[in-house]
Amino acid sequence: MSSAEPYKITPVFDQDSLPTALRNEHNTKAGVWGLLRVLQGSVRLVFRDSQTSVDVLPDSPAPIPPEDVHHVEVTGPMKMQVEFYREPPLAS
Repeated sequence: MSSAEPYKITPVFDQDSLPTALRNEHNTKAGVWGLLRVLQGSVRLVFRDSQTSVDVLPDSPAPIPPEDVHHVEVTGPMKMQVEFYREPPLAS
């Protein structure tokens, strides 16, 4: 089990309040991992370089590697937030 603790957590966003910056392509800095947690509903996390996408659900948070360009697609009503780590988070 990882001892990783987030050093920052975003506010909870819903389908209306999700910032444009997260809807458009962006990335974390070198050495910064993200963990997208969905609290209600689902979102799609799309990675540009690998051309893959992940449907993120409340029981399956999605890690975001450092510097990996990605964006979030809203697929319906949802609540989500992002946690930031200095080491790979354990998606639990």
